[in-house]
Amino acid sequence: MEGPTSHVYFSQRLRLHYVDWGNEGAPSMLLVHGGRDHCRNWDWVAEALRGDYHIIAPDLRGHGDSQWQIGGGYNQIDYVFDIAQLVNQKNMGPATIIGHSLGGSISLLYSGLFPDTVAKLVSIEGMGPPPGIIKDLIEQPMEDRLHVWVNELRKLSSRIPRRYASLEEAYERMQKENPHLTEDQARHLTIHGSNQNEDGSYSWKFDNYVRNFPPIGLNFEDQHGLYKRINCPTLLVRGTESWASDPGEDGRAKTFRDVQVASIDKAGHWVHHDQLDTFITLIKGFLGI
Repeated sequence: MEGPTSHVYFSQRLRLHYVDWGNEGAPSMLLVHGGRDHCRNWDWVAEALRGDYHIIAPDLRGHGDSQWQIGGGYNQIDYVFDIAQLVNQKNMGPATIIGHSLGGSISLLYSGLFPDTVAKLVSIEGMGPPPGIIKDLIEQPMEDRLHVWVNELRKLSSRIPRRYASLEEAYERMQKENPHLTEDQARHLTIHGSNQNEDGSYSWKFDNYVRNFPPIGLNFEDQHGLYKRINCPTLLVRGTESWASDPGEDGRAKTFRDVQVASIDKAGHWVHHDQLDTFITLIKGFLGI
């Protein structure tokens, strides 16, 4: 496939990266990846939709080829601000947004904060843990949450990024993480998701500190309050083999004004990789193309 062009923008003084798939003048589409992932994980989706949209896919701060944040954590609100900056700087609104996992959560929050800038919204497993786990988190005393956060940060400070002796070894780790991936998919994701170190070994591009989630920020009530402000058609997607619960069955879909829920069989958390053709058919139907 003919690949995208690579660009840089700035948000909160961080140098952030995105790729542009061209087709200037077409409706805007933003593809937002998940945690410990990168913008090139969307290549197959972008290839299928680039004829109808001007597609931009950013690397979130601390991911891919975007700058790591030094001297602070990775908070969802900062991610949302970065997306708002990109949409504003590129004059993308109203845009169609597709987000996966962390990117799906960021996309939901952004769409509630700036509803008039979003034409349609797709969130792939972006609603976080099932309600039962959320209930346990809410009931956990703040001092306990803060202690967990401090302890996890201390562990991360001594964690050395894993080094793989070869690209082949890194590929095998990628394939093991998600057995649904084809060999071509796993190799593509590995090539674009890793850097070669000075000693010839390979490490993943993401900052290990993105593994730690700050204990403060938007609470779940505030998040759902933003969901209620989303005024565009919204599609919530999940894989039936994933840990994520069905938002249609657990009641979370009722928060939205105009929502559809789709569960895709034989797919785990990475629905758009695990069942690409089924996913593209679903998305094209939702978008009316």
